[in-house]
Amino acid sequence: MLPDWGYGRVYTVVVVNCTFPVNPNHDNSGGKLTVNAYYGDNPRKFEKFTALEEAPGSYNESKFHPPYDYEYLYCGSSLYGNLSASRIKEWMAYHAWFFGPKSHFVFHDAGGVSPEARAVLEPWVKAGTATIQDIKGQAEFDGYYYNQFLVVNDCLHKYRYAAKWTFYFDVDEYIYLPDGNTLESVLNEYSDYTQFTIEQNPMSSALCLNDSTQDYSRQWGFEKLLFRDSRTGLRRDRKYAIQAKQAYATGVHMSENVAGKTLHKTEDKIRYYHYHNSITVPGEVCRELVPMSAKNNVTMYNNLPYVFDDNKKKLARTVKEFQRKTIGDVQTPQPPHINIPRHT
Repeated sequence: MLPDWGYGRVYTVVVVNCTFPVNPNHDNSGGKLTVNAYYGDNPRKFEKFTALEEAPGSYNESKFHPPYDYEYLYCGSSLYGNLSASRIKEWMAYHAWFFGPKSHFVFHDAGGVSPEARAVLEPWVKAGTATIQDIKGQAEFDGYYYNQFLVVNDCLHKYRYAAKWTFYFDVDEYIYLPDGNTLESVLNEYSDYTQFTIEQNPMSSALCLNDSTQDYSRQWGFEKLLFRDSRTGLRRDRKYAIQAKQAYATGVHMSENVAGKTLHKTEDKIRYYHYHNSITVPGEVCRELVPMSAKNNVTMYNNLPYVFDDNKKKLARTVKEFQRKTIGDVQTPQPPHINIPRHT
């Protein structure tokens, strides 16, 4: 299977699934699974490598059946560039709260996890909630977008039986349940589907209210970025959740290689807020202030219409208190004071 459709890079991703009619290690004596990769039709020219090795006694049949280690698993794409430690801290705390104590998060460091970002993730790693995979070696291979198709498929197969549902989205995106839905009730409703996609609420990563009562330097990103692109009828990127044990390969926005059904019409039950590029903004994210009247009017910014949306802000106090009780206060450097331009 070719989950990344090539994209014209030197290296592409090929997923090979090996399925056996019976358990090849039924007596738990161990063994190796080797793969021969041929250059062409010549049966004598090939590369041979070990895909899997099981030591004697290491096979555990119970690991492949419920109950799994986790209820929910997060598989992140390649993290690269200059990521904001503050935004990483907020994202991690929010989703640890959102998914609950039986969840786990797998991050892939392609050079974007700075010492500051690692410091805010480390308490979650120590708590057993997060894992950081070092994939900086991927830079040697010219694959699409820091080899993200390779990364998401590696995570799919490595953690295939770790949880019933695996979620794929980015660190500038926040999963949200509208109208009082619960994650458990939504996933129970979708249990007959192998995967479902999630529609986005695109948010401005620059607009904030010109409110003198607010100290924005002490607020989290989703507390103060409260303006949503209100255009409708556009095809926007979606993210997704999948029952990994029924997937043969996966992609960034959905899998095209699954056994079972896919559901797309989910916007009334679950959505995600997308703060595009906010994760790479150094310092203060409020870069344009709009008048208080913008709460009740459409604001035009860069020729796009925005409306006020404070659904995520309402959750900030709960999430902060959850973080404090779970891992304690996590400090990040305060951005320097800057004069923010007013938008009229």
